[in-house]
Parts: sequence; C-alpha cells; structure tokens
Amino acid sequence: MVQLPKLNELGFFEIRLESIGGLGANLAGKMLAEAGVEGAGLNGVSFSSYGSEKKGSPVKAHIRFCDLKTPIRDTSPVERPHIVGIFQEALAKTVNVISGIYEDSTVLVNSRKTPAELKEQLKLLGGTIAVIDATGIALEEKNRVNMAMLGAMFRLCPFLDPQIMKDVIRKSLEKKYPQSVAPALATFERGYQEVTIESFSLPAGMSMPAFTRADTPVLGYETQPIGGIVTNPGNSILKDLSISRSGMMPHFNIDTCIHCAQCDNVCPDNCFVWKELPDKKGRLQMFLQGIDYQYCKGCLKCIHACPTDALSGEREEDGYAEANRVPHLFDLALQ
Repeated sequence: MVQLPKLNELGFFEIRLESIGGLGANLAGKMLAEAGVEGAGLNGVSFSSYGSEKKGSPVKAHIRFCDLKTPIRDTSPVERPHIVGIFQEALAKTVNVISGIYEDSTVLVNSRKTPAELKEQLKLLGGTIAVIDATGIALEEKNRVNMAMLGAMFRLCPFLDPQIMKDVIRKSLEKKYPQSVAPALATFERGYQEVTIESFSLPAGMSMPAFTRADTPVLGYETQPIGGIVTNPGNSILKDLSISRSGMMPHFNIDTCIHCAQCDNVCPDNCFVWKELPDKKGRLQMFLQGIDYQYCKGCLKCIHACPTDALSGEREEDGYAEANRVPHLFDLALQ
C-alpha cells in the first residue's frame, strides 16, 4: 500500500497550485489527482478557484490525497499545503503564494533563478525550494508549461508513479490531439529530470510565522459598508498587468519603426506610448516612444501586426521590463 509522506490533522496530504489563466494549472491538478487515485490507489480530489475566466487572471488549483480508509469530506481551498507549485514567478508581486506553508513544506517555482535567490525573493525562512525552467522547456519542446510543472511535481511526490502519469497523458491526448502526445511526454520527462531541489534549515532561534488567513477578504457580508460602497476604487495608474505575462514579451527597436501604429491598433491594453513631434518637414506627427510594460500582458498581438520587425517576441528577462518601461504621459505628470 502507498504511504503518504506527511499528513495534516485530518489525514490529508495537500497540494496547492498557484498560477494564471492560460498556463494549464486547472488541468494539471486534475491529471495529478487522477494519477494518485488510479495509479497509487489513494483517495483524492481536485478542484480550482479563480475569478474572471480569462487568460492572465490568478488561478488556484487544490489537490488532496489520503488513504482509502479516510473519507474526503472537506472541499474547502487548501490553506496549509505540503507542496506549493508556482506556475508564474511574478505572481508573488501581488499574491501571497506561500501562505500557510509548514516548516517542511516544498515550494516548486517555474523560474530560471537558483533556489537561494528564490528563498530571498519569496522571503522564506526555511523549507525546501524546487526550481524548474518550465517556460523554457515548454518553448523548446513546443508544448505547455503545465506538462513540465507536472514532471517536476512527480519528482517531489515519490508516492506517485511517473509512468502512470505518462499513461494519463496518452489517454487524454491521443484521440483528439495525437500529434501532441510526443511533445507532452518529452516536456513531462524533462520536468521530472531537470528540477533542482535544495533544502534550507530555519535559522537558530527562529520559527515559522503563525498561520493567518491572509487571503480572506477584509470586507465580507458582515463587515461591508452600507450600500456596498466601493471604498478603494481601482484605477489605471495602480493597475499592473505584468503578472499576466506567461514568459514572453515584446521588445521594441526604434531604429526600424515607421510609426505606422499597427501595433497600437491591435494592443488590447493601450501599452504603446506616443509623442507629438515634428517630422523632417517640420510637420507635427505622432511618433512611437516605447512600451509601458506595466500594462503589457504579453499577448504578442503587436508582433504579428508590425510590418517592419520593429517588435520581436523575446523570453522575459528579470528586470528588463522595469529598465525599458516608457511610462504613459499621465503617469509622468503625477510623479
């Protein structure tokens, strides 16, 4: 009989996947649960929670495993995970992706950074950090991020048989998408083999912070203002779509730009910044200055619209957006 490595007070081994819409975390959670139930003979359940159903919005997938003698009567979100899978590193800017972890929890991150760098970035006191460049693998294998993340997840769950997962992948894809089976299996295998794992001990005299439900809304049905007044309205200055990027972003080369505005016509978020300047004949024209990456979600529609290759789709590098952002004029006026 398969033995789960850790259990909480209810007898569950729990996994939470933190992602954005479009990276396949919901499907990954379902496939992970299926492999545990059919392959390992465990009781298991998987479900997801998300807001608006659109690409780039935050998504959480929740998975619970337990032995056959333990009934699963808890379908609430996983608040204290033994493993956290972070599909999008930038989520940590706005979401508490490591909320509720234990001292010995494992955090899996889709990143090209080292475990030590991520420990500092996520402000982890201790635990195990696993890193996999899922985006890079997916681009090279022409597949999806979730397959690489699943491969790494199976490396972290020794009670799950990776061969069972490969059978699940074949069963899920071979009828409708037979051409996708080989790339998906290759992506899964690379995720399993290429994950880097490092454990960190808690500093002497320190302990993990007490668990608090940090993601619980401050305002609820008992505490909301009378009339449902919005006390903190959103605005375009505070809006940040950078966490929606799934690994690729446009680069702008002003030397080959003809300022035709084709990119601006297809951009759904008005990311392109223009300025009125005199042309060679002294006539005032609009000239493209650059991209405000705060509002760019990496859809790359502009790349296909550009007639001169002034825009190119590149793998996102840490710090590039901040260094090359051209803020909109209304932002500059308020600074």
